Amino acid sequence: MASGLLRRALHAVARLGRVPARVVGIPARLAAATRAIGARGGRGRALVATLAGAIGAVAMPPFAFWPALILSFGLFVLLLDGACRSTPLKARLRPAAGTGWFFGFGYFLASLWWIGAAFLVDAAAFGWLLPFAVVAMPAGLALFSAFGAAVAALFWQPGGQRLFAFAAALTLAEWLRGNVLTGFPWNSFGYAFSQSPALMQSAALVGLWGLTFFALLSLSAPVLLLEPGRGGWRRWVGPGLAMGLIVLAAGWGLARLRDTPLTMVPGVHLRIMQPSLPQDQKFKYVRSREILRDYLALSALPTARAPQGLKDVTVLIWPESAFPFVYEREAWAGEMIAAALPDNVSLVTGAVRYGPPPPGQFSHFFNAIRVIDHNGRVRMNADKVHLVPFGEYLPFQNALEAMGLRQLTQVRGGFAAGTALGPLHVPGLPLAAPLVCYEVIFPDAVMPTGPQRPELMLNLTNDAWFGDTPGPYQHFAQARMRAVEEGMPLVRAANSGISAIIGPMGQIVVYAPLDVRTVVDGPLPAPLKSRPFAAGHANVIAFSLLISGFLLAIWPFRRRNTRKS
Repeated sequence: MASGLLRRALHAVARLGRVPARVVGIPARLAAATRAIGARGGRGRALVATLAGAIGAVAMPPFAFWPALILSFGLFVLLLDGACRSTPLKARLRPAAGTGWFFGFGYFLASLWWIGAAFLVDAAAFGWLLPFAVVAMPAGLALFSAFGAAVAALFWQPGGQRLFAFAAALTLAEWLRGNVLTGFPWNSFGYAFSQSPALMQSAALVGLWGLTFFALLSLSAPVLLLEPGRGGWRRWVGPGLAMGLIVLAAGWGLARLRDTPLTMVPGVHLRIMQPSLPQDQKFKYVRSREILRDYLALSALPTARAPQGLKDVTVLIWPESAFPFVYEREAWAGEMIAAALPDNVSLVTGAVRYGPPPPGQFSHFFNAIRVIDHNGRVRMNADKVHLVPFGEYLPFQNALEAMGLRQLTQVRGGFAAGTALGPLHVPGLPLAAPLVCYEVIFPDAVMPTGPQRPELMLNLTNDAWFGDTPGPYQHFAQARMRAVEEGMPLVRAANSGISAIIGPMGQIVVYAPLDVRTVVDGPLPAPLKSRPFAAGHANVIAFSLLISGFLLAIWPFRRRNTRKS
């Protein structure tokens, strides 16, 4: 009986191997045409590459349809096939780099267009910059994908091994994008799996860069179905292994979520205030008293979890840049807060801090997280270390300000950067890692150095700059990924959303959607007992995968040379 089942299974596989001859006839001709376009270059290659990149953007939140990368990467690989037809390596570099640039331009234009919304908050001052920013930023970021495609061309050869070159070279480009010139790893390809709780768990093993390599390799593998000269069951080996790897990762993730209970820290009752204050009103000094009264009234509302309002809370959390003033300069503000907070409640808020600049800097203003006690006194500060270029400071600040330019925050001279990420001590909370705005998007850079490891990440942000666009959803997804990588809960307060309490495996405990004025009450999840392997090893994992990928890409080439010798 067993032999009969095996025989029928083998016949089924054999029949499956014969299907592509009929089924993939049209796609195979399209693949040949795509390779031809890649070889000829010109407008056709640029158009197809840009379209391929734009399709890939659908894999990112809020759409989060990761199979879109199968078509996106497939077209990219086919274009590189055409661009790498030349035998001399030098002849490959220019067409491959051009293909990579247009792919990156399409990808970043389609996934980052929402950045232009920030220039409309004060349209009179910054509106004229919108088209330049929307086009210039994708054009600059596309230089990394151009570099990655050129590196891949150096290792390119017929067969499935070229996919290892593709994955390793583009992962290298993404790592560079996340680190060069202060870094901007936004929407790296590994985030395609960020909306799947099961697939996201692999970040605990390999981190963002490992997930990026995994996405590039596995989601480009279906292109092997269109490989000329490869028939029968062999056509399915590469794609089958790749899809099997995805299924295995999902199964492991589901088992991890099932077998690791979510526990809570006793005695901690959090309240996150999400005011959803319009960005064009948030920084008006003339509305200072009105804004603070509004914050306090909203913070005191009773809810099902906290029927007595703030009396049932131990820590109140407000978002980034909550005040349109410097707190120490307005004595009335401390008096209002002291009158509103019960004795057992600490306030953690984002606010501008004024103080002496660090060595080598000249601005006295810091974008900070501030801890305020029930008497209205500031107990501790944590200054933002990783500032946003053109948003919080201008490169070549003095020269550009002399030309009349300002950063979006319009703080004269920009913000000063904190000297180092340090732990934050909040009464009523375990030791916290303070992260302001997009500081949370940098893998392996969210934990303060020191003898004691924090037990939660505290992320205060203001995504109201970007309105109801994909930006806030993408930011939230990246914050969740850090929780999985570090095995640590994350508490996130955002002015207009998305605010949430997130468990150490990315579980959403409580959640406030975008553009909703509300308070969110919830407990604090405990960190995992054992630190995930990816925590603290992001770069080691990245370079191990890169070396392995490049070695696997050149191994068949060396073997053939040995046989010829």
